[in-house]
Amino acid sequence: MALEARGLVAGPEGKTILRGVDIKVPPGSIVALMGPNGSGKTTLAYTLMGHPRYRVESGEVLLDGEPVTGLPPHERARRGLMLGFQNPVEVPGVRFINFIAAAYNRRFGVDERLIGMPRPELLKQARELAERLGLRPDMLQREVNVGFSGGERKRAEMLQLLLLRPRYVVLDEPDSGLDVDGVRVIAGAIRELVEQGAGVLVITHYARILQFVEPSHVVVLVNGRVVDEGGPELARRIEQEGYRAYTGNGQER
Repeated sequence: MALEARGLVAGPEGKTILRGVDIKVPPGSIVALMGPNGSGKTTLAYTLMGHPRYRVESGEVLLDGEPVTGLPPHERARRGLMLGFQNPVEVPGVRFINFIAAAYNRRFGVDERLIGMPRPELLKQARELAERLGLRPDMLQREVNVGFSGGERKRAEMLQLLLLRPRYVVLDEPDSGLDVDGVRVIAGAIRELVEQGAGVLVITHYARILQFVEPSHVVVLVNGRVVDEGGPELARRIEQEGYRAYTGNGQER
């Protein structure tokens, strides 16, 4: 039982970025993926989710032992894999609550005729979560991410994930652009996802968020390859020393 990449060689539109990556995220765990800029962290996130521009040359992606490498993103989402974007995009013309309802109703098999209709119990849950995450309730009625600050977009994504109860979550730099209070809120939401039983892959450049959520395992990716693995102490060492030990060119971050 796990989200796994085995021997993954992949990249966008003919480029090879990942060069034989192995990673495993068990249910109910936090795995941190760290690495300097350009190391392939976001490529791995998109490849795990099945982004159509990212082609797998060899290797495979598995969900609980089932190969999903050939499945499109929506089919992986149906099976419980979800992605939190580094820069969540705007969706003009679609109200946030209807967007949530459509995802929720598809995830849990509600009548197709009601696909974008938020039922009273879902609306109640969404309002309660919005308050806990520091989002104003009126934001549920606004267009998806339109006019949201960077921190509000990250909180809005965590609201969706907590409602949808995924089996596995890939979070691409969930702490980027946030102040310390925002990082605490996102960290609390990650802990709640784990309490729900989700396996969470936290992709991060710095170890800041890992001060608030301790990973069970840390993986270091450099130039598309896994170059080190360890426990939480590895993240703390990287926070102090940077990536010079892996890059060999004095690059700290």
